[in-house]
This record gives sequence, C-alpha cells and structure tokens, in this order.
Amino acid sequence: MKTLIPKLTIPGCALLTAGLLSGCAFTKDYVALSYAPQTNVSKIQGAEAIMVKVEVVDSRTIKDKVSVKKNGYGMEMASIIATNDVAGLLKSAIQTELTDRGFNCGGDTVTVSAGLSKFYSDFKIGFWSGSAAAEVILNVHVKKADGNIAFSKLIAGEGANPSLQIMSGENARIALEAALKDAVSKLMGDSAFIESLLKSGSKAQAASR
Repeated sequence: MKTLIPKLTIPGCALLTAGLLSGCAFTKDYVALSYAPQTNVSKIQGAEAIMVKVEVVDSRTIKDKVSVKKNGYGMEMASIIATNDVAGLLKSAIQTELTDRGFNCGGDTVTVSAGLSKFYSDFKIGFWSGSAAAEVILNVHVKKADGNIAFSKLIAGEGANPSLQIMSGENARIALEAALKDAVSKLMGDSAFIESLLKSGSKAQAASR
C-alpha cells in the first residue's frame, strides 16, 4: 500500500513563510542604537580654527518608534522602540566626524543645524524570507554668525538588512545603523558642506578682529 505524501501548495508555502517571519509579533521590541565613526579620516587644513555648534531638531511625530514588526502577511504588529535619544545620537555622530576632521565643536561661530524628519526601518515581505529597509532623512543648514544660510541640503541615508527570517528589533537595528552611517557619510563627503564651514568660520573670525 502506497503512502500518500501531500504536496506543499502555494498557500502552504505562504503559511510557512508567515510562521518564519512573524516571531513574537505581538511583543514590543527595544533596541539601543549606536554609531560607528568613519575610519582613516584626515584632518582638514584650517579646520582647527573654526568654532562649530551642532544642533538637531527632531521633527518626527513619534520620537522613539523606529520600526514595527509585521506578520507573514505584511500586517503591522508590535512597535520597535529605540531606548536612546535618536536626535542625540545623530548630533553626536555629526560632532564626532567634524572633530575627527579637525573642527572645534566647542563654539558657535558657525552652526550646523540638522532637521531630522525620518529615522525608520520598514520590513519587506519576500516569498521565502524578508528584509529590512531603513531610511534616515535630514535637512542640513550651515548658518553664519549673522544668521545667514551658507549651505542647505536634504540628505537621505539608506541601509538594508536582507534575507531575514525574523522581523525583530535586532534586525531593524542593523538596517537603521547602516542608514545613519550612510547619511552622515554623505554629509561629510559633500565638499560644499565642508567649504561652507571653512569660509563662514574664516569670515567671522576676520570680522571680529
């Protein structure tokens, strides 16, 4: 007598994927986010004489929610919450990179103002696995001592964590930190941004003499 082995149908595959991805979808997850400074950064000539103030304005509606768990059908479930201050983390990241390049972040001759409008990771549902796609968006201004704007640009950083089996806070964290690093890297790599700091600071010093 033959034993009948049921075939795994498409709906069956979908249920399998749902089970793999959902995890503890009803339980909130908490993550501590961090920033890894860039390596092999060179000092910029003349930067040591520029006094820079960094400020971050967090315009997000919800300040601590950085992602949300989903079940295998893409329905949003429990929130993923950052345990540290995201705006403070961004401020520290910018200050670190400026300091590593030689700028003096102890003054206010020039102000770097970053408006944070998005810091979020979204889980995507795949057939066999999922992924986390994060985005960090900030609007950066460089203000002279007289209040005039010397630089203005929208910076968007992206980060991904592919081939996931669990939509957890830890997996969202990896994508978020990658997006933060990408956003700060794009800002620091913008020659117009660096030039605006150098020129604005130099003119302010000359005017004060």
